Amino acid sequence: MKFPLSTGLIAASALALSACGGGNKAMAPVAMAPSAMTQIGVNAYLYQAAVDTLSFAPLLQADATNGVVLTDWYADPNTPGERIKLTAAILDAALRADAVRVTAVREVNQNGMWVVAPVEAATVQKLEDIILTRARDIRRTTIAPAG
Repeated sequence: MKFPLSTGLIAASALALSACGGGNKAMAPVAMAPSAMTQIGVNAYLYQAAVDTLSFAPLLQADATNGVVLTDWYADPNTPGERIKLTAAILDAALRADAVRVTAVREVNQNGMWVVAPVEAATVQKLEDIILTRARDIRRTTIAPAG
């Protein structure tokens, strides 16, 4: 099931993650960090990126062995009449675009009752893209600097 997530929520996630990048570009890596990190059962970069990305909402479960990150209901203060619950599943040990899947459930308050509402596919895709970008950034920071 797909449903629209507020643009502000995605923008806030993207803004928070943009602050994580940067660093000293003068220090070039001497070797590439491995793309398959499996000490925890799934790709460690994708798992950490999923936790980082979804941490704007209360986390119910963050299971590194199974690669599942599950949030509790989150209501954006700017849209109190709707709430979302997100799940990120890491599906592979490799850092690949198809190794992360985000699902979302959205509800809107109608006359005091929460009713399931659709989520836009672009919203879920954007969250997956943010997780992948964050995972690549984490991988880059694990590379030993030259010198």
